[in-house]
Amino acid sequence: MQTADWYAVAKALHLIGVVSWMAGIFYLVRILVYHAMAMDETGATREILCRQYNLMEWKAYKIIIRPAVVISWSFGTMMLTIQPAWLQQPWMHVKLAFLLILTLYTHGLQSHIRKLEQDTSTRSHLFYRAWNEVPTLAMVPIIFLAVFKDRIHFISLLIGMLVFTGLIALGIYKANKK
Repeated sequence: MQTADWYAVAKALHLIGVVSWMAGIFYLVRILVYHAMAMDETGATREILCRQYNLMEWKAYKIIIRPAVVISWSFGTMMLTIQPAWLQQPWMHVKLAFLLILTLYTHGLQSHIRKLEQDTSTRSHLFYRAWNEVPTLAMVPIIFLAVFKDRIHFISLLIGMLVFTGLIALGIYKANKK
C-alpha cells in the first residue's frame, strides 16, 4: 500500500472515531439531563430511574465514548505522522487546542456521572442542557480548521464562533424560558 492509501485509511478511521465520539457525547449528556430530572422524583420512582440512567451513562462512556476517543486520537496521530509538516501550521495548533478542550470535556463527564451516581450533584437538568452544547462549540472550529487548513482567516473564525455561541445561548435561554 502506498503512503496516500495509508493516509486515506487513517483519515476514514479517524472520521469514524470522531463521529462516534460526538454521537456518544450528545447521547451521554442527554441521559445526564434525564438523570438530573429524575433526582426531583421521590421514592421508588427516583431510585429506579436513577439506577437505570446511571447504568446507561457508564455504558455510553465506556463502550461508545472511550473507544471513540482512542480511535480518533490514534488515527489522527497516524495522519500527522504521515503529514508531519502540518504540525508546523498555525491552523493545526488551534485545531489541536480545541481537540484538547474537547478531550478534557469528555473526561470531565466522568465526574458528572459519579456525582449523579453518588447523589452529590448540585447541577440541574438546565445545566446539562446547556452543557450539551459545549462539544458543538469545539466541533465547529475543528471542522472549519480541518477543511480550510491554512486558508482559514482566524479573525473570521473568531467572529463566527462568537456569533454562533450567542445564537446557542439565545436558543438555550428561549427553550428554558417556557
